[in-house]
Amino acid sequence: MPKESTLRSMVLCLFLVCLACSALLGGVYVLTKDKIDSEQIKKTNNAIALVTPEFDNEPSSESLQVEIDGEQVTVYPARKDGEVVGYAVESFTSKGFSGTINVMVGFDMDGNIVGTSVISHAETPGLGAKMTEPAFYSQFEGRSPASFSLKVRKDGGDVDAITASTITSRAYCDAVDRAWRVYQKIIVDNSK
Repeated sequence: MPKESTLRSMVLCLFLVCLACSALLGGVYVLTKDKIDSEQIKKTNNAIALVTPEFDNEPSSESLQVEIDGEQVTVYPARKDGEVVGYAVESFTSKGFSGTINVMVGFDMDGNIVGTSVISHAETPGLGAKMTEPAFYSQFEGRSPASFSLKVRKDGGDVDAITASTITSRAYCDAVDRAWRVYQKIIVDNSK
């Protein structure tokens, strides 16, 4: 005759199943952690290479933290033959239409934007996601934020907003502006 299920036996069974699943998940995490970390470093280095002048160091291993607006921002110095040739600033904004936008912004030593690259976002495909297209982000390249207003034209700035995505365009400008302020802080701190 089959044994009748009791609350105690069901709880014990559920506990053992959860314990086994947790152990399996933890084991997979341990086995893949190094690979995940190395892929993240590779992704960061690729983003840095897209936005800075040519370099021969590994900027991700020389990163530093700068505080701005009460938040920590990561900065990667790009060096060529031992001399700093630019900085890549991993900036962000929470003003996107669908949340946080992470952007890598590169500057040369004259304060010009070498390039920008979106690291992550959750903007609407076909609308806000157009910030990843050259038609939008290329308008920042070669510009100095000292003379190029990092605001959309609708707000009196120099940036052409993405059609039907002004919120995303403003957010992108906010992230680039944050990067510019971090760059200025680095230059001031290094000149002391």
